Amino acid sequence: MVDKNTSAIGYVARNLLLCLFVVTTILFALSCYFVLRSTAHNRFLSSTFTSKSFDDVNVKSVKPEKENCRCVKDDKAAMAMAMAVTAPLKVYMYNMDPEFHFGLLDWKPEGKKKKKKNGVVDNVWPDIQKYIPPYPGGLNLQHSIEYWLTLDLLASEYENAQRAIAAKRVYNSTEADVIFVPFFSSLSYNRFSKMNPHQKISRNKDLQGKLVTFLTAQEEWKRSGGRDHVVLAHHPNSMLDARNKLFPAMFILSDFGRYPPTVANVEKDIIAPYKHVIKAYENDTSGFDSRTILLYFQGAIYRKDGGFVRQELFYLLQDEKDVHFSFGSVRNGGINKASEGMRNSKFCLNIAGDTPSSNRLFDAIASHCVPVIISDDIELPFEDVIDYSEFSVFVRTSDALKENFLVNLIRGISKEEWTRMWNKLKEVEKFYEFHFPSKVDDAVQMIWQAIARKVPSVKMRIHKSRRYSGSVSDTGKESRWSSLIPRSFW
Repeated sequence: MVDKNTSAIGYVARNLLLCLFVVTTILFALSCYFVLRSTAHNRFLSSTFTSKSFDDVNVKSVKPEKENCRCVKDDKAAMAMAMAVTAPLKVYMYNMDPEFHFGLLDWKPEGKKKKKKNGVVDNVWPDIQKYIPPYPGGLNLQHSIEYWLTLDLLASEYENAQRAIAAKRVYNSTEADVIFVPFFSSLSYNRFSKMNPHQKISRNKDLQGKLVTFLTAQEEWKRSGGRDHVVLAHHPNSMLDARNKLFPAMFILSDFGRYPPTVANVEKDIIAPYKHVIKAYENDTSGFDSRTILLYFQGAIYRKDGGFVRQELFYLLQDEKDVHFSFGSVRNGGINKASEGMRNSKFCLNIAGDTPSSNRLFDAIASHCVPVIISDDIELPFEDVIDYSEFSVFVRTSDALKENFLVNLIRGISKEEWTRMWNKLKEVEKFYEFHFPSKVDDAVQMIWQAIARKVPSVKMRIHKSRRYSGSVSDTGKESRWSSLIPRSFW
């Protein structure tokens, strides 16, 4: 009798355990589903825009483009979502004196300054619906992102301009995601870094001093410690005097070659593409067999810092019959020669120069010439959403300098593999094109989207900086909550 009762109890216990396991499993699955669903939509990530033309007296209208990122083999749709922006980034732009921006292009405001209802000062900015100050050509264009981003913000003001935008100018800084500093620092360096005989300091250095004084006096800077400010310093030598004083800000750079990690780093800052100087290769009908040059490089060979590798590679490759490796510059039709050479080449060398990056990478992309990147410390634009290994070949410097290593590696890439990378180049090239008005997923909008992806971490840093704002500091100074505490308490 005892055995029967024990057996019955055991049977019931097993059934209860089985039911408990099934219920627990179901609850766990449901909790995972709701957690994933609640975190799936980031404010800055989602679906596509519809695009219409922006009519301008000086700029041609832009046709709609379908947003289509195909940078990851296994999940193209997910990558497209990661690169799109549900709502435009809200950007507050300082109304700074023209001497910091379009005044550097010899633009002068007309008439007296008057404030509009929205707080914008008349005559600080050109009326871009009537006239757009031209940017100087040649190598100046490489670092012109400050110009394109500022124009894009100004264009976002026009409500009748129905087009896809990634950033929208707002006039209340407390509503903004970031604060934009419209200083054309690269242009300032290129044009005004040398002193005239009658000057004590260069105009470029003077402007940097004025910029630091202006920014640190602003309520917006004091409120965040500058952490939500976007400062453009794309030329490696721009902002040399101001960068160490403005380091809490988010810098837009070409690389980190001349910055200590305490001032600029990949977690805080943005790497933006150069604007290529050769013409884009439209209607490219070339192929593996018609591109007769195996490997192409034309540029400065003798460089300082990390650029020693160019000289070493020149000696290793100069006798290879299907390799073009020669000195070149923009003079005497150098840009046209480089364009023709890249379009006739299967692979194009991108070697570290004075700094880890160079415009040669983006010239290669525009030419649909598969980049061979030899730069151990390079950081690449938008690499959190773009897989460069799908259309580029990366070679460590130590390997590239081994005899016959580089040539044998490149010759070992099959026609099929090269064609796959060549087709990928034609897909991704739009991400590196600068347009005004900006187009869906062009370089301008990609930079705004990269900034948007930094906003959550910027806000976290700001919030962390306020942790102990309710207590007395080590210096004995009272915090912003001091007025709420009775004086007798202290």
